[in-house]
Amino acid sequence: MARVLIVGAGLTGSLCAALLRRETSRPLHLAVWDKAEDSGGRMTTASSPHNSQCTVDLGAQYITCTSHYAKTHQSFYGELLAHGILKPLTSPIEGMVMKEGDCNFVAPHGISSIIKHYLKESGADISFRQCVTQINLRNNKWEVSKETGSPEQFDLVVLTMPVPQILQLQGDITSLISERQRQQLESVSYSARYALGLFYEAGTKIDVPWAGQYITSNPCIRFISIDNKKRNIESSEIGPSLVIHTTVPFGVAYLEHSTEDVQELIFKQLEDILPGLPPPVATKCQKWRHSQVTIAAANYPGQMTLHLKPLLVCGGDGFTQSNFDGCITSALCVLEALKNHI
Repeated sequence: MARVLIVGAGLTGSLCAALLRRETSRPLHLAVWDKAEDSGGRMTTASSPHNSQCTVDLGAQYITCTSHYAKTHQSFYGELLAHGILKPLTSPIEGMVMKEGDCNFVAPHGISSIIKHYLKESGADISFRQCVTQINLRNNKWEVSKETGSPEQFDLVVLTMPVPQILQLQGDITSLISERQRQQLESVSYSARYALGLFYEAGTKIDVPWAGQYITSNPCIRFISIDNKKRNIESSEIGPSLVIHTTVPFGVAYLEHSTEDVQELIFKQLEDILPGLPPPVATKCQKWRHSQVTIAAANYPGQMTLHLKPLLVCGGDGFTQSNFDGCITSALCVLEALKNHI
């Protein structure tokens, strides 16, 4: 039985796992590792410590489907809509730029429900708090080491974490990446930003006419969402939740500051935009060091094969674009690369 490891439980990694399970007839031992405490990657949904049903999307807010991808990725959208994981976005988002033919979707159970759906479909053995440190060749297998626990061996490895994290890996992988590939990987760049989630008690009123708003005149804040309103969830038992995304220049300027200090700065700016906002019962400040890809790897659309036998492949939005369809494209390209080796 081939042992396959996918590193990264974000959209590309989870979809790779689901597609592999669907498309492969022979038995596989499929493992998904992520260094975080839960799945989602940059499509993560956080819960209030006081009420697990009060949630906020800290990464992707909604999914924009263009007319092109409505056709080419129709099966993916159709499946998620049929399961109720996606539904059309009907709540007002002020300042949203809409192009002709575009359609927007929200995830009523939080954006990470998409990832959880694919991981469940995959039947993979999922492990969190697994930070990969080294990848070495041992007897024609990959020996993968992590910060805690013993190294494990796999026949195939797929890396879907942000490209700078791939370049930080130690071991034989450093000499297996060709000079041309290394240059391409080093050219990939990302924007950085912070997201601040605010959780409120049931019954709290946040009286604004919109569910989301793009802010153009603030040096710190770029986007605010009343997350329960965005997803059309009104409940007397669950309090409202807000998420604030910072501008990229602010994210870059304060990247190495503590999240506590950054949270305080965001709150000060938020007071100007939403004066009189009641104090939240809990907060969650998320630093997105690798928020969205600004320059993807050229000449490697979808995936980059670092080694053929045994197979070692990289995928993710660093090889396409930072959106839902970019990750689908990458997962499909990774699947094609793996098909000949399983």
